Amino acid sequence: MDTKQEQQHIKSSSQVTQKGSKLSEADKHIDQTPPDARVRYLKDQLIQARVYLSLQAVRNNPHLTRELRLRVKEVSRTLGDASKDSDLPRNANERMKAMEQTLMKGRQIQNDCAAAVKKLRAMLHSTEEQLHVHKKQTLFLTQLTAKTLPKGLHCLPLRLTTEYYSLNTSQQQLPNQQKLENPRLYHYAIFSDNILATAVVVNSTVAHAKDTSNHVFHIVTDRLNYAAMRMWFLVNPPKKATIQVQNIEDFTWLNSSYSPVLKQLGSPSMVDFYFKTHRASSDSNLKFRNPKYLSILNHLRFYLPEIFPKLNKVLFLDDDIVVQKDLTGLWSIDLKGNVNGAVETCGERFHRFDRYLNFSNPHIAKNFDPRACGWAYGMNVFDLVQWKRQNITEVYHNWQKLNHDRQLWKLGTLPPGLITFWKRTFQLNRSWHVLGLGYNPNINQKEIERAAVIHYNGNMKPWLEISFPKFRGYWTKYVDYDLVYLRECNINP
Repeated sequence: MDTKQEQQHIKSSSQVTQKGSKLSEADKHIDQTPPDARVRYLKDQLIQARVYLSLQAVRNNPHLTRELRLRVKEVSRTLGDASKDSDLPRNANERMKAMEQTLMKGRQIQNDCAAAVKKLRAMLHSTEEQLHVHKKQTLFLTQLTAKTLPKGLHCLPLRLTTEYYSLNTSQQQLPNQQKLENPRLYHYAIFSDNILATAVVVNSTVAHAKDTSNHVFHIVTDRLNYAAMRMWFLVNPPKKATIQVQNIEDFTWLNSSYSPVLKQLGSPSMVDFYFKTHRASSDSNLKFRNPKYLSILNHLRFYLPEIFPKLNKVLFLDDDIVVQKDLTGLWSIDLKGNVNGAVETCGERFHRFDRYLNFSNPHIAKNFDPRACGWAYGMNVFDLVQWKRQNITEVYHNWQKLNHDRQLWKLGTLPPGLITFWKRTFQLNRSWHVLGLGYNPNINQKEIERAAVIHYNGNMKPWLEISFPKFRGYWTKYVDYDLVYLRECNINP
């Protein structure tokens, strides 16, 4: 900017802060001055000062160099963390004027525009490089936090396990186990090693059920959390609902000779891929290098008929959801011969098939449409009668065998789900399931409140400190923080 323009900018910026300043007739109705006008101008001054300090003509003047460095320190302290003019201290205008006077001295000494432009370009390039580094670090730390179990949630199963094994055999039995295979009841499948998250799913579902005695929750967990999960629901029974807790290691039929994915998950190459994160070739690969994908619990959803051979329909729920309405209506929906009932996710570009599957591979290209809509895992109605009739598990196994080298899709359960249930998925109304509370802070509030199920898919889980505060309350209201186990483990809302 030339000197005259800058003087006018300072004058207008100063007038904004003066008591009793007179506005024009138009400005009496709308003050169009940006709320951060002085903040931005001070930042511009800092940039100009740093450019001058790098130019040879100014460096040859020791007095001006010292003065510029002093002004840079003063303005930097004045700015601090201010984001708007009201955050600035009272001496901001004085510092701004002092810097402007020093910059004018610099202009009188240095008039080589080409050198200034060259320096500005170098500064821009350097800033972009730093921004890229910071983004990469942020992504890595976010992924690391998402994988890390908070101390309180690590303490909880330890205490519950100790309590469980202090009970005698009769005290360890959960009630109403005769209801587990009754196909006329409402059956839910939850596969999780997170006790508190599972409790929220059960508590929120029961809170909105009309007759809780008709609801049966089938929870499958791992060996480390089996006793603790049982103890939690022995101490905190969900009204009249029935709870079953199973240990995945008791499923003797689930072995590497039967399940291709189990064989792959145990292979040295797969373990190497997950845990040697320093070999990641790009930022996007970090999200795939999450050890949660090594857990067979994550893939158990493809074996529902084997787990529940006597049932006709099952509602599958992820452990990072909250139920806000009665879900019994889902069992009466006619899936029209389809196996899977789910909400489609076509609202955004990255929810289509070509974002999950490798369409450069001929197996994928000739069988699927790259522009086809994806759908949501996390709240799914599965017709187990149709599942067995259409031999869905075998379809899943065949595709897993083809993907032994991870050339069809990378990792996770959604890509094989999209493939396995291709043209076998019935579209549910969007109000049944709203996603994104774990990665999108801009979800419409009314859409959340209308939803039967809200889903914290993404890294910002509600039990982590990195979660979005405005969404956390939907989850925490289903946790009784007065429970002795939570207090002892310092688990707080």
